[in-house]
Amino acid sequence: MRRVAIIGAAQTRFEARKASLAYNELVYGVVRELLDRTGISMREIESMVTASQDAYDGKTISSMAINEVVGAYLKSEAKVAADGLQALLYGAARILSGEFDLTLVVAHCKESEGQPSAITGLMFDPFLQRPLGLEELIAAALQARRYCRRRGVRPEDVAFVAAKAHCQALKNPYAQRAGAFTVEDVLASPILADPIHELEAAPRSDGACAVLLASEWRACQLTDRPVYIVGIGNCTDAYWTERDLAEARALQEAARRAYAMAGISDPAREIDVVELSARYAHEELMAIEALGLHTSPVEFITQDRAPFINPSGGPLCGNPPTVSGLVRVVEAYWQLRGEAGERQVLGARTALAHGAGGICGQNQTVVILRRA
Repeated sequence: MRRVAIIGAAQTRFEARKASLAYNELVYGVVRELLDRTGISMREIESMVTASQDAYDGKTISSMAINEVVGAYLKSEAKVAADGLQALLYGAARILSGEFDLTLVVAHCKESEGQPSAITGLMFDPFLQRPLGLEELIAAALQARRYCRRRGVRPEDVAFVAAKAHCQALKNPYAQRAGAFTVEDVLASPILADPIHELEAAPRSDGACAVLLASEWRACQLTDRPVYIVGIGNCTDAYWTERDLAEARALQEAARRAYAMAGISDPAREIDVVELSARYAHEELMAIEALGLHTSPVEFITQDRAPFINPSGGPLCGNPPTVSGLVRVVEAYWQLRGEAGERQVLGARTALAHGAGGICGQNQTVVILRRA
């Protein structure tokens, strides 16, 4: 069976507003950096998969604005209107098909140019739920309250997750928000939707990232340190009113599939670094449990090994929608290459990247990466 390798990655620094850059300029920056890092010319890349959403970009067929800068002229280009990690799955499938040996995967979003509440409200039923003002934040608050009551998680426990993330982000030059916040600081930050505080939710962000995928034989020609995709799992749960929001069954199933493909039986011992798309602090606790890393996530995050979860700080420190899952792959790739700077997890050999989308994590994707 063909194997898919990652041979290059690049990302922008996340910021609250990149007003000086148009969409094509934003994407051009990461594509140019990626080509410079890998030494590969655009003419060598055979296909492109982009991730963007019309509602955030404010235009139909949002990928049309960036086609020229990703090199899609007279080449095979496809758009994924979902989390960037699903674009990576599409790109990997293209390599596995045998039709392509080099595929560029790019994700972008300028959240600052839209109204997140109105945009995320589009996920809800237009007749009964949308008129009530439901949107992602309110749904996340309902989930947080349900999960914390069900599991006996205290507000201080959730605040600790947020404080830890922002502290780890101090070592990440790409982070939008970082700081040595205490649990008290987090709990003193404004309430966005009870019980979620401002520092327990991802900030509004602009940014982009890019990943270059290659077939195994092509990767061996281009680099002596490829990082292979060894496991992939994806699952979509029932609509949010038809499932227990305290459970993350879609993530459990996505992880099960990815672990089986990667030959992982004990994820807590076999995975060295985990990058989670936890847009809210309580989601990190849910993910730790669903991924089989520990049955008591609150106990787990206070252990010495806890920094191997989101050493970048994760989405709480910068989270452009659509980009979030793909940038988890970028971070994991740099970890396995030993190129993560001050946030490097020593000896990292196997990494997990996670992407989520939909209401309360309705869609979940897990990718396992391993260095050669």
